[in-house]
Amino acid sequence: MSGAPADIVVEANSLQRTYDVRRGLFRAPAQLRAVGDISFRLERGRTLAVVGESGCGKSTLARMVALIEKPTAGQLTLVGVDAVNPPPDRKRELRQAVQLVFQNPYGSLNPRKKISTVLEDPLAINTTMGKAERAAKAREMLARVGLRPEYANRYPHMFSGGQRQRIAIARALMLSPRLLVADEPVSALDVSIQAQVLNLLADLQAELGLAYLFISHDLGVVRHIAHDVLVMYLGHAVEQGPKSHIFARPLHPYTQALLASTPGLSSQRIVLKGELPSPLNPPPGCVFSTRCPHVQPRCREERPLLRALDERLVACHYAEKFLDGAAPVRADVPPLAVPMATNS
Repeated sequence: MSGAPADIVVEANSLQRTYDVRRGLFRAPAQLRAVGDISFRLERGRTLAVVGESGCGKSTLARMVALIEKPTAGQLTLVGVDAVNPPPDRKRELRQAVQLVFQNPYGSLNPRKKISTVLEDPLAINTTMGKAERAAKAREMLARVGLRPEYANRYPHMFSGGQRQRIAIARALMLSPRLLVADEPVSALDVSIQAQVLNLLADLQAELGLAYLFISHDLGVVRHIAHDVLVMYLGHAVEQGPKSHIFARPLHPYTQALLASTPGLSSQRIVLKGELPSPLNPPPGCVFSTRCPHVQPRCREERPLLRALDERLVACHYAEKFLDGAAPVRADVPPLAVPMATNS
């Protein structure tokens, strides 16, 4: 993925996040590496989807990029500014440049506040706008996400899940961010409502030039929203590159298993055996070696590094064997043709 430096919204280099886990009164804390050596670059107007099973570290990565958690190691640059150790006079700019959309639309809005207050609070805290100007922008943003401006005087309990998620998106856009971190933003919604929210996100991206870091476990959703895909397993990137290449011919056995588990994406049938290893005690070689159907002795001893192959990065010693053998998957899916409704 290439582009002019001005187009780069966020760049991560070898990001890591570890936690100390207590194991008893007289035992030293264990090290849990939730994210290990993740690197990517995200440009204006593009979406990077981070996928993987629960516990793979994708939400931890999202919190680091959203500046909620500080990386243990590595570099993170946001709109050209060091986001790990930012200059004091640039901290407010960084907080405004990235905003977060949460998974649960029922828990992300304060039930005691009117929608007008929910939307205006970011402006009241971070800008010098007057009350009338804040109210006007809140009504304008409601209209932009497909809701009536007069809904500003209502409370969250008066809205459906899809409408609440639209409100959450409107709140995230109030400070005109450059990057939107969306952590499973449609997983709590009905399928038909998911399509409407995904179409809304796509329209907003085209209109505003937003960059999206889209966290999801649903590859069917990722197929419609993403430009690039980062597949994580046990805190590590195992495959990374353009969606078209990864969906058409996945080269890592874990990516193949994920696609095979999603109806309509693959003709292969792959059943993974065993449980996800504990991040407190990861396998010594390849992190996927305990469940991989193609495991070899080398895999259990030597951890594969990400390397360039077939226009993507893949962490597998034997990825070349899948260049001709992987079953093709349809990736050229048109946008979801679902009309935007205001009663969702």
